[in-house]
Amino acid sequence: MKLTMDLETNSYDIHLDNGLLHKIADFMDVHRKVMVVTDSGVPGQYLDTVMKQLSHPYSYCLKAGESSKTLENFKAVCKAMLDHHFTRKDAVLALGGGVVGDLAGFAAASYMRGIDFINIPTTTLAQIDSSIGGKVAVDLDDAKNIIGAFYQPKTVIIDPLVLSTLSKRHYRNGLVEALKAGLIYDRELFEIFENEDIHASLETILERSLRVKKAVVEADEKEKGIRKILNFGHTIGHGIESAGGLTALLHGEAVALGMLPMIEDEQLRKRCRDIYKKLDLPLTYDLSKEAIYEWMLKDKKADGEDLITIVKVAECGKAKLVTVPFIDLYNYL
Repeated sequence: MKLTMDLETNSYDIHLDNGLLHKIADFMDVHRKVMVVTDSGVPGQYLDTVMKQLSHPYSYCLKAGESSKTLENFKAVCKAMLDHHFTRKDAVLALGGGVVGDLAGFAAASYMRGIDFINIPTTTLAQIDSSIGGKVAVDLDDAKNIIGAFYQPKTVIIDPLVLSTLSKRHYRNGLVEALKAGLIYDRELFEIFENEDIHASLETILERSLRVKKAVVEADEKEKGIRKILNFGHTIGHGIESAGGLTALLHGEAVALGMLPMIEDEQLRKRCRDIYKKLDLPLTYDLSKEAIYEWMLKDKKADGEDLITIVKVAECGKAKLVTVPFIDLYNYL
């Protein structure tokens, strides 16, 4: 299946099908230098499969985990390209999850003021959400994604078969972004989580989630309006994730906790909790409200010092943006 992200000069295709990892030459120019950025959590056979299809491959491997999304690693990837004489005709390829995609994409956006970026996501979270849309960034200390850019990939290649090597926790962690897409935009997608076998419905979940994000990004590429609904659960979620040192909870787990207080309807909140139980997601967190709030104060989504636009859901499939005094966020913790 092919979807096209329609962004005029920044448009690109999203390819979704089993086995595509072995067919990347069908979707990208492999006859140039390509820096493959991956991490230690990606099985070696996936890297080998990709490298064998490239005429001039190079690779840079990060340590798996959010702690690798640093300016130091960003610099190292750019230095590796410089050392190998990469030009503007060459490319960066991300092979991994959200951390790899964010860092590799930021390196592609920055090296020589921008070279081609190809994304091959290998985690549920990246396949569902972070591989498309063009947000690329690194962290600064424990502040997530605080240094980055909007930089769209040239193509995205999604092979659901690679998810078979994920741990159950990481597999379920990524599904939170699909559940989010259902809550804010697609009621039928939310109901799949409620009523169907989630694993058996994976390809449907992937496609519907991608279509949600595609529609929103096409309407607002640089997040000046409606795209902000994709941040549902993320303001509090990032606070929880950062307060835990980016190690206690995975991104999706923290976002799941951040979504609950932003659901206005108690019955919908209960339905959501039931899905969390089905996915074996946490329902509570053991962190101080003060620590979470301090991290939320650093959120790049704040509208100046005193206000922030938050995303709330009163009815399944419909999100709304509400601008509130920042201090009000404390009451949601």
